[in-house]
Amino acid sequence: MSPRETGDDGRRDLPSIDQLLRSDEAATGVERWGREAVTQALRETLAEARDNLTSESPAPDPDRLLAAALGKLSSDRPSLRLVLNATGVILHTNLGRAPLFRGAARAAAEVASGYSNLEYDLASGERGDRYAHCTHLVSRLTGSESSLIVNNNAAAVSLAINTMALGRDVIVSRGELVEIGGGFRIPDVIERSGAFLRAVGSTNRVRVDDYQRAITPSTGLLLKVHPSNFRVEGFAEEATLESLVALGRASDVPVMHDLGSGLLAEETLPMLQEPSVRSSVAAGAELVTWSGDKLLGGPQAGIIDGRATTMERLRSNPLLRAFRVDKMTLAALEKTLRSYLAPERALVEIPVLRMLGEPAEEVERRARDTMELLSAGAARHISVAPMRSVLGGGSAPGFEIASAGWVVSGPAMVLESKLRQGDPPVVGRIAEGELHLDFRTIVEEQQRLLAAAVDRLFAKEDAE
Repeated sequence: MSPRETGDDGRRDLPSIDQLLRSDEAATGVERWGREAVTQALRETLAEARDNLTSESPAPDPDRLLAAALGKLSSDRPSLRLVLNATGVILHTNLGRAPLFRGAARAAAEVASGYSNLEYDLASGERGDRYAHCTHLVSRLTGSESSLIVNNNAAAVSLAINTMALGRDVIVSRGELVEIGGGFRIPDVIERSGAFLRAVGSTNRVRVDDYQRAITPSTGLLLKVHPSNFRVEGFAEEATLESLVALGRASDVPVMHDLGSGLLAEETLPMLQEPSVRSSVAAGAELVTWSGDKLLGGPQAGIIDGRATTMERLRSNPLLRAFRVDKMTLAALEKTLRSYLAPERALVEIPVLRMLGEPAEEVERRARDTMELLSAGAARHISVAPMRSVLGGGSAPGFEIASAGWVVSGPAMVLESKLRQGDPPVVGRIAEGELHLDFRTIVEEQQRLLAAAVDRLFAKEDAE
């Protein structure tokens, strides 16, 4: 007779799924993978334990069962996964720039999980236009006549230059020939777009007269590039956008402003000293290009504002298909833009704006409160201290904001590496030989995950 038939095994001592789900470790797992995934892992682990029990063996310890279940979820790691950003860099390009707010993420997931009217006109029952989505919201928020959405700002710049100045000269200041990241530079983008670069002025000083002298019958575009990832100070001068617009109108040459950063909440974030999209449109630029995943706080996208006739020219460019935007991006972008219709709501909903607006005292309070989630052993290695966060992501160079977080005692390089390779990975920064975990970029719902990661780190350290 088998052990199961005797009724003398330890199956009756196995904990229930509900009992295991009430533990702190399970709660952390639910935050990371969702209740359904954790419940299924527990169900499989309990079934395996039940099959392995004999009449002589006691029921496994609940903690071991829970660890085995969560281990099933950890072992199947995707290549692209959640990372806890404790660097204090709000728009961290390597960590995905702006995190989406939950409403935008849900909108993208809803559209992705079924069919949609991406290119279908529900009113007429005929083929629709994917570029009709979001554009009315962009124009409403920026004051432009029309707009166009592509897959990133480099694509927006390339499409605009290729449309407006193919085989012609693009005049730009030498001080604005920036590298936009990843080794890509504005001169390369211009030339690959089929235009010829005509640099004017000097690195630190350029006047509107420099542009005027460079205009010839071959000139297709006056380009002003916002140097959003560096700042020139001291003996410096630049031609204003307004002066270039006036010159462009007098010379019948269109003016384009590549903003990059894409600030729409300028009234509530004046400390950034960044030009806003609205101000560039109001200045009369024929084309304004900007990013969706920087200061807007939305998904990766390139947004082009301009005159209706100019947008029609861009829409007819065959390159647009190569740069076309995805349905999930459009869904997340629309939800983000709708949040801006009520600015006070956007400041609460959109993570980037919320991080920028959170007082340092509140960040410190969250760091201190999260200490209570640490085990006594881990807490001995942690202290709360003031820190300085930065914006990053090619926006507002030199801008810093007071913050607070954890200083982790111990060999900084070793601890940083172990946290970074943990599950979930935690990326901090090393400052003055110490590991800092800045809470400005740790949102409230991630605090439990961070505490659990630090607990595991020092549990391993103590065991070793």
